[in-house]
Amino acid sequence: MDEELQGLEPARLQKVDNLRRMGVDPYGSRFDVTHHASEIREGFEKLEGRAVSVAGRLLAIRHHGRACFADLSDRTGRIQVYARADDVGEQRYDEFSTLDVGDIIGVSGVVFKTRKGEVTVSVRSFQLLAKCLRPLPEKWHGLKDIEVRYRRRYLDLIVNPEVRDTFIARSKIIRSIRNYLDSRGFIEVETPAMHVVAGGATARPFITHHNALDMALYLRIALELHLKRLIVGGLERVYEIGRNFRNEGISTKHNPEFTMLELYQAYTDYHGMMELCEDMIPTVAREVFGTTKIPHGDGTVDLAPPWPRVSLIEAIRRETGVDVEQIRSDGDARRIAEQLGLRMEKAISKATVVDKILETFVEPKLIQPTFLVDYPVEISPLAKRIPDNPSLTYRFEAFAGGREIANAFSELNDPMDQRQRFLQQVGEKAKGDEEAHPMDEDFLMALEYGMPPTGGMGIGIDRLVMLLTNSPSIRDVILFPLLKPREHAVK
Repeated sequence: MDEELQGLEPARLQKVDNLRRMGVDPYGSRFDVTHHASEIREGFEKLEGRAVSVAGRLLAIRHHGRACFADLSDRTGRIQVYARADDVGEQRYDEFSTLDVGDIIGVSGVVFKTRKGEVTVSVRSFQLLAKCLRPLPEKWHGLKDIEVRYRRRYLDLIVNPEVRDTFIARSKIIRSIRNYLDSRGFIEVETPAMHVVAGGATARPFITHHNALDMALYLRIALELHLKRLIVGGLERVYEIGRNFRNEGISTKHNPEFTMLELYQAYTDYHGMMELCEDMIPTVAREVFGTTKIPHGDGTVDLAPPWPRVSLIEAIRRETGVDVEQIRSDGDARRIAEQLGLRMEKAISKATVVDKILETFVEPKLIQPTFLVDYPVEISPLAKRIPDNPSLTYRFEAFAGGREIANAFSELNDPMDQRQRFLQQVGEKAKGDEEAHPMDEDFLMALEYGMPPTGGMGIGIDRLVMLLTNSPSIRDVILFPLLKPREHAVK
């Protein structure tokens, strides 16, 4: 057999040849669907005895002499179909009996209920729409291998209905977020995915090259700075749901390509963002799942407001005994890192050590929704300082299920302070922090025209979907997560 045909079943290939010799197209044309599986099951009382047309993939076939039952799966679930020679004719029944699990067919027939109470479509005619040449994984011994599931998501969706449910839920969550923001006067916008300066977050970017202009460009690491430019321009309430790209490792919480919601509202602050966050997320949960009580592991996360506010400094002190405000130099940061046994992947500074402490000791404990507030200025280069304590900023992060789900500021709108923050970040980059924020003169120019007091917030859509669907890995909520290429990864 040719190399490109390895893995195909010879018997199924032979069936394709036989069909073509008989003048039957094994990859048929249009089929007009009148009902879906769930409509037929749930609407049985009205549909009993009526003709319907349904299409989908065969997931099981059970032969009983000159009759057979089969399970047909479409995007709404499964429906049983029943074919017998007396109804479709001997020749057509012989054709039906040669169908394989995995074939996609269209069926027209009459709705009835079997003696066992199973809602079923009695086949009167059928059409082969696509022949399946490879056997599907067996129901009980099939697609459990995580690598196979992520590399061949189409198989995962076919044989694991709960996976399909997760991605349908994801779509509904995003739609609900849009409806929520649109109803409150926000407008959805689109900003560039390729940036001259990779700003708006501390992360390592992907670099590409524009041939015609002979210049480097960066895939965006954040939506922030262009959205703030729109606030300067007077749009007042804007949001974007878009892809970000960060050249970082892969884990259960990180994928280099991910989806963010960022929103900005003029004339409010981070308190306004807290109110919006703890109202929007429970609203979305109620609309999509009917409750604010979401399963998490073996327990439950209750998203109902109000969510407690806890000082970041106090949370770190409570979990580690470390007083963040006493870290005044890189030497102090190094000593604390050694004291806590932290493995630092980045250049050691107050900012990187505080981030690592938060990730290691605090974040996993925050199962119920919690706002951590008032972050050190070193890790918040775009947030406004607290006047009474300028070493801290008006910033919060929201956590639930042991993960960060939102990050928000009273946005820094003082161009002179912002310039000094950028300069400090440039210094950190010179010391080896590749993720430090670069200087962005164009953004500074926008601020110099005047940006009103503004609250801004970013929510990781993938992590929010993880929380709401009780998914343990970000790869469970991204249809095609990035995986390391592997020759013959699946045999």
